[in-house]
Amino acid sequence: MTSTHSTPTAAVRAALQAYQDKDREAIERLLHPDYRFTSPLDNQLDRKSYFDICWPNAGMMVRFDIVHAADIEDRAVVIYEGRTRAGQAFRNCEMHRVQDGRILETEVYFGWNLPHAVPLGEHRANDGAGHA
Repeated sequence: MTSTHSTPTAAVRAALQAYQDKDREAIERLLHPDYRFTSPLDNQLDRKSYFDICWPNAGMMVRFDIVHAADIEDRAVVIYEGRTRAGQAFRNCEMHRVQDGRILETEVYFGWNLPHAVPLGEHRANDGAGHA
C-alpha cells in the first residue's frame, strides 16, 4: 500500500495529526508494516509493540505544534511542542524514515518541559543519568 503523502514531512504531519486526534485507523494506514520505533525508553519496537505500548499515550495528548521540519532524502526531522490533557508542555525532536509514503522508522529524542526548568542563561548539574 502506498500513501498519498508526497514528502516525508507530509507523512509525519499526518501521523502527528492522527495521534492528536486519537485516530487509530489513520495511524494504521501511515505506519509501514515493518515499522520500528526507538526512543530513550524503547529500542526498535515492532509495529505491534508500538501500538500496545505507545499508542495508548495518545489519550493524554491535546495537540502538537511543529516548530521546525525538514526533509532529508527519505527522512523527516521534526521538532515540535506537545501539550497534554494535564496541562503539561514539552518539546521533542524526532527523525522519521519514510518509504512509499509510509513511516518505516521513528527515532524520538526527548526534549525538555515547557517552560524550561533551568533559568535563562544558567546550567543545572545532573548525575549524568541518560545523558552523555
